[in-house]
Amino acid sequence: MKQVELQKLVEEISIVYFKQPFEHVATFNSRLRTTGGRYHLKSHNLDFNLKILEAFGMLEFIKVIKHELCHYHLHLAGKGYQHKDNDFKVLLKQTGGSRFVQSVKITSDEKKIWLYQCKSCQIIIRRQRRFNTKKFVCGKCKGKLILQDLQQ
Repeated sequence: MKQVELQKLVEEISIVYFKQPFEHVATFNSRLRTTGGRYHLKSHNLDFNLKILEAFGMLEFIKVIKHELCHYHLHLAGKGYQHKDNDFKVLLKQTGGSRFVQSVKITSDEKKIWLYQCKSCQIIIRRQRRFNTKKFVCGKCKGKLILQDLQQ
């Protein structure tokens, strides 16, 4: 989807669900990581996360657009536009927007564990981060550490 298509989609959703025109700019913002979209209070423009569209499809993305349009229309009307406000909650429910966006972050339950062994006392040390064995020594006997393997 291109910027022009996004702008047209946001304008159509605004007319159909909110019965009011969207008269500002809607763009994709590649810097958004943890949120589906953003409403700018001063410029009244909307930013959207393209990864939401790619990961979850058009239906979920439309819910995000409705969410941001709730902020937009309520703020311009002088009503409660924040997540905590009752006006926002009611309008969001009426239009069918999403309260929260699904996470696009890929979570790995299995963390990488680096295994080190001391040359002197043979103790095995497990660490989540790799470190320089020339700078650090065994905490038990001050012996030299050797990187054994990566445990997953």
